[in-house]
Amino acid sequence: MTADQGLLIGVLVVTLALFVWGRWRFDLVAVASLTACALLGLVPMNDAFTGFGHPAVVLVAIVLAITRAFTHSGLIDWAAGLLGRIGQGQITQMVALTGLAAVLSMFINNVGALALIMPVAIQSARAGGYSPGRLLMPVAFGSILGGMVTLIGTPPNIIVSTFRPEAEGGAFGLFDYAPVGLAVLGAGLLFIFLIGWRLLPRERRPTNSTLFEIGDYVTELRVLDDSPVIGRTLAQFEAGITPTPHALGIIRDDRMGLTRGTLDRIRPGDVLLLRVDPHDLNKLAQEAGLELVADPTGVAERLKGDEQTLIEAVIAPGSRMIGSTSGRLMLRRRLGVNLIAVAREGTPIRRRLREVQFRAGDVLLLQTDVDTAPDTLRLMGCLPLAERTLRLSSRVNVLPVVFFAAGIGLAAAGLVSAPVALLAALIAIVVFGQLPLREVYDSIDWTVIVLLGAMIPVGEALSHTGTTDLIADEVARLVGTMPVWVAIGAVMIVTMTLSDIMNNAATAVVMAPISIGLAEELAVDPDAFLMAVAVGASCAFLTPIGHQNNTLIMGPGGYRFGDYWRMGLPLEIVVVIVAVPMIMLVWLPGSL
Repeated sequence: MTADQGLLIGVLVVTLALFVWGRWRFDLVAVASLTACALLGLVPMNDAFTGFGHPAVVLVAIVLAITRAFTHSGLIDWAAGLLGRIGQGQITQMVALTGLAAVLSMFINNVGALALIMPVAIQSARAGGYSPGRLLMPVAFGSILGGMVTLIGTPPNIIVSTFRPEAEGGAFGLFDYAPVGLAVLGAGLLFIFLIGWRLLPRERRPTNSTLFEIGDYVTELRVLDDSPVIGRTLAQFEAGITPTPHALGIIRDDRMGLTRGTLDRIRPGDVLLLRVDPHDLNKLAQEAGLELVADPTGVAERLKGDEQTLIEAVIAPGSRMIGSTSGRLMLRRRLGVNLIAVAREGTPIRRRLREVQFRAGDVLLLQTDVDTAPDTLRLMGCLPLAERTLRLSSRVNVLPVVFFAAGIGLAAAGLVSAPVALLAALIAIVVFGQLPLREVYDSIDWTVIVLLGAMIPVGEALSHTGTTDLIADEVARLVGTMPVWVAIGAVMIVTMTLSDIMNNAATAVVMAPISIGLAEELAVDPDAFLMAVAVGASCAFLTPIGHQNNTLIMGPGGYRFGDYWRMGLPLEIVVVIVAVPMIMLVWLPGSL
């Protein structure tokens, strides 16, 4: 082992440990890893930032933007809504919505596909009288399985494809993943429909209720005639009272004023709509000269109106809210949003909300303006859980689908590369007014782009320093005289295990060059091992942190960390049992 190889292995071990630890964001860890490699001379200074112009990074960004265009088209909303009304039975809804999520994930980003289907699944479950948790995990797992079928379905497929030229002289085509991917998808869906859903935990909350009961969080207090807060604005009221309340509005003559109003002053007899900790309620009432309304009614309706609405939303991975609090973010001052309640793993948080550090997967109850709600949620990095109230488009427009299909056709025919074909489709979508240019940039998950751009040079350093040959040689010795399919299965299982505890794109970057080195040591076609990496990197079903889709459903489904392996472990076993023979049949037919 050379000094460079030892240093690179050390950097990788620390990087993987930080990924698993999860205290730092994935993109920050990746940039720190790249910086360390550059400073140590493991990555040439001139090549440190070449990853950001890599075709894989560009293609991921394009697919994310096209996914936003599909959202605007209204076509998927229409299809999801239609399927959501085919019946109230749990199994019927599960098969329909999971199947749609799988099909969509073949051609758009699987996170985007889940975001489109998840609101329909939640509303369908509530209408059918069962917990959303009975639907969301099958839908999420189906979307992950569907992404394995094509080059553009998931970032690991794109990453694996970019490592192939080093071994074969050409990247994988758009549908090169389909033979193995379709077999795994079919077996996976069959398992989910027949057995998997039965392994899910029972409901953690009543089946006929929503996650939040508004009356548990919002209190109505009437202003007494001698109250010291008379004459103050709501902002002055909040600033001058300890413990600090959160004023949501004034009810006056059965009408509620806006909380952001600066001129409206509190009068005797007004009813203040407040979010306040129950432990502080009596002290607040005494200090401010307020009394509890004896029989409050319609609190939720009072928070709504022609201009404002209540929204349940989930914090997406990569959101700027993660790790911060509502106090530091100043949601109301900056975005005009009132935070009413927060739930984590299906359980509402009762302590002071200003002190709660947000996590990916948290469900928020928000009061915000109706017209600006979609843009506000995008700025916050949240996805709405209401079914139809936040549609970005009320009409169905097929032009984005036509342009996208044309790009797919060009790439599939081999006339142009996939990145160029899909970029042309995206340009057509923008030029014909189907997606504002600003939203092209807003739609891109920059944490994923930074992660890939930083990790690709680190992955390439594995080959350039000979580290892949070193690791592959040791693995080949362990495999010994065992059949090739054992080595392929081992690569898939190791990749799958890493994906369950760290980002799947980073896993693909690390494992792809190692798998090529192992194939060369065994003197077999590297394509088979790259396919094993692609399947393993996508199939992260054991934890909520292995894949973004697993994280997104955790709060809305009421899942706990240990719930995922119940269905995920046997599903991963099914994947290995089906994928290894299919890889041998398609990519190593002479070895059977």
